[in-house]
Amino acid sequence: MTDIMERKSKPGGAPEHGSPVRETKVAAMPASDRGGDTDAGLDEFLNAFEEFKAANDSRLKALETRGDVLHDEKLDRINCALDELMLKSRRPGLGGSGLGGSGLGGAGATHGSRFAPSQAIEHRSAFEAYIRTGREDRLRGLEEKALSVASDPDGGYLVPQETESQVLSRLANISPIRAIAGNRQVSASVFKKPFATTGAATGWVGETDARAQTATPTLAELSFPTMELYAMPAATASLLEDAAVNVDEWIAQEVETAFAEQEGAAFINGDGANKPRGFLDYPTVDESGWAWGKIGTISTGVAGTLPASDASDVLIDLIYSLKAGHRQNANWVMNRSTQAEIRKLKDADGNYLWQPPAGVGANASLMNFPITEAEDMPDIAPDATPVAFGDFARGYLVVDRMGLRVLRDPYSAKPYVLFYTTKRVGGGVQDFDAIKLLAFSA
Repeated sequence: MTDIMERKSKPGGAPEHGSPVRETKVAAMPASDRGGDTDAGLDEFLNAFEEFKAANDSRLKALETRGDVLHDEKLDRINCALDELMLKSRRPGLGGSGLGGSGLGGAGATHGSRFAPSQAIEHRSAFEAYIRTGREDRLRGLEEKALSVASDPDGGYLVPQETESQVLSRLANISPIRAIAGNRQVSASVFKKPFATTGAATGWVGETDARAQTATPTLAELSFPTMELYAMPAATASLLEDAAVNVDEWIAQEVETAFAEQEGAAFINGDGANKPRGFLDYPTVDESGWAWGKIGTISTGVAGTLPASDASDVLIDLIYSLKAGHRQNANWVMNRSTQAEIRKLKDADGNYLWQPPAGVGANASLMNFPITEAEDMPDIAPDATPVAFGDFARGYLVVDRMGLRVLRDPYSAKPYVLFYTTKRVGGGVQDFDAIKLLAFSA
């Protein structure tokens, strides 16, 4: 650091002994052009740099006559302070741009940070020490300072925000319903949402006609409690002692599949008891008699199969049972066996209705709407509903409580160390008019 600063203040390398030192002054920016945090950081950096140059010049002069230990110590202290300021300037901020760095990006920026930027690196280091060795003194102190609603020192410690965001991102890629559903992160155990089931009454009137009072909109309160989901990966002491192993990445890989399998099943068939409520668990009714609180269905007209002729007509009826606003973002949801039957359908010209993915990472489509393959959907059977169609981003809501906790257990399964990892998640239908089902019934 000292060499860098000397090169900045003395172009062309170190000057010859006794030659004057040329200094370049940095013009201060107008206060209106800089933010408050940036002003403070830049001013502190420039003041420390000026003090560094003055102390260094004094040291050089002292060296001409005799060595001075006090000058060396003072220069070392200022040099360390400059290094700390440079490190802080590179840390990501909570938003916008700061001194020498940019705002926090990626998935972690969606719900903010539990820790200040100056504590984030310390928390990550303390968490890794807890995972590898079981030391919890540093981690407990940090989480007590954070006053996080999700912090529970007696039941585990919060993983760093980067790891939590990584797991949620992986779940979105693996869990089929989570990938297309709406998502909300909350700090409480229950998320309540009002929903207007009817709008205000309106009407046309003449210029001098009396205006009748309009009816009050009908509101429904939707409640989404979060339930605890856990996974318990095991590791050997040798794995944890290996410094080359990325602990955050390892935890994410271990829990992602277990969480995704449990979530995928619950978002479709969950009964709401200690798990989210799936959209197939709600009452169903024929679309002609649809009412709020129930999922509308279109029947094939034949129990357990598609009609022998014009089978694709029932799919068209299902598509247009959705309102135009919901159809714009609609998806088909079915398992692979149902998709195998559906993809055999052809139009009058002999062209298959099912189309393969148009590119890498894209989904197959049916009548120009993407297909999401979910293995927890039921197979084709009499009175079953193996095909769903709707705007799941509006129709189904996944609720995640902030925080992913890890409790280290080196005793229960020696010589393995268990990591009891928990998260709280809920889910349910939030718009009953945005999802429709195809019933294989007469």
